[in-house]
Amino acid sequence: MKMKDSKELLSSVLKTTQMGQVGIRSVLHTPMRPTLRRALESQLREYDAIEDEAHSIASRRGWEVAELDPMAKGMAKTMAKVRLRSGSTDSKIAGMMIQGNTRGMIKGLKNLHQFDDKDMPLTTLCQKLLDCETANIRQMQGFL
Repeated sequence: MKMKDSKELLSSVLKTTQMGQVGIRSVLHTPMRPTLRRALESQLREYDAIEDEAHSIASRRGWEVAELDPMAKGMAKTMAKVRLRSGSTDSKIAGMMIQGNTRGMIKGLKNLHQFDDKDMPLTTLCQKLLDCETANIRQMQGFL
């Protein structure tokens, strides 16, 4: 198994937060309960903060890190539109969010297991993202 270096791990964190942002933004135009909208807007702010922290780490270290491919963003938006075509219910939106957060958690855990460095700022940021994903899943379960 190939070990990830700090720059690869930071790039993965950045891509995961950006995918979360795209996912949330792609459903915010949809009619939903105000409580679900507030929850999603709160989650979006969390992703924004983690993305800002990732950019800050990269900047302090003088790194250029890969971000989410525009094609992936477009595909995610298209998939959300397709899934919400046939009756956009709160439950459907919550299910989509849980699936996305679960994918993010799996990727994050795999990355941490492939990371041997003792880069505490990066390890802490990865754990923050994992904690965010876990909390998002729990929050969305109430809307299923």
